Amino acid sequence: MRFIRSFSAILVLAGFVPGAAMAQEVYGGVYVHAVDTPFTFDTNEGGTDVQAGLRFDEIGALGGMQPYVFGSVNLSGDTSFVGAGVSWKAEMGKVYLRPGVGLVVHDAPELRVDPATGIRTDLGSRVLFEPEIALGYDISDRFSIEASWVHISNARLFNSEQNPGIDTMGVRVNLKL
Repeated sequence: MRFIRSFSAILVLAGFVPGAAMAQEVYGGVYVHAVDTPFTFDTNEGGTDVQAGLRFDEIGALGGMQPYVFGSVNLSGDTSFVGAGVSWKAEMGKVYLRPGVGLVVHDAPELRVDPATGIRTDLGSRVLFEPEIALGYDISDRFSIEASWVHISNARLFNSEQNPGIDTMGVRVNLKL
């Protein structure tokens, strides 16, 4: 059921993106959920995520940034999320760097406390920031592959008390339409 809700939300978000009917690229990948990094605290989550999304035409007024919508479903029943943002592709031949930033809405519990430590592990707010970065390689004119990191957290803006966040790292394949 969470899978259906998450991807239904992607379709709704796509309707709010300018030029939504003109997606330029679809992507999908497999990610490790809740990777331990210096940017997060342990949320007692884990498993594998499947992520899929759409990228749209570049917006010249924003320096060539591309709007995107995407969803991430955790196959273990932990936190899933949907979001939208902008990314920029810095090409260096066939290799490129793709930083991005967006907002996501997640389905994690509103209040969660680690029973062993008594520390809150909820994400602090329903809406979170979503910075990401990918290192990619153009296989052909239509296909590319990326190793990517996606981070979600409230950046302590919505809750100054805590900010556990979740990092996902994985590989995605892109297909230009």
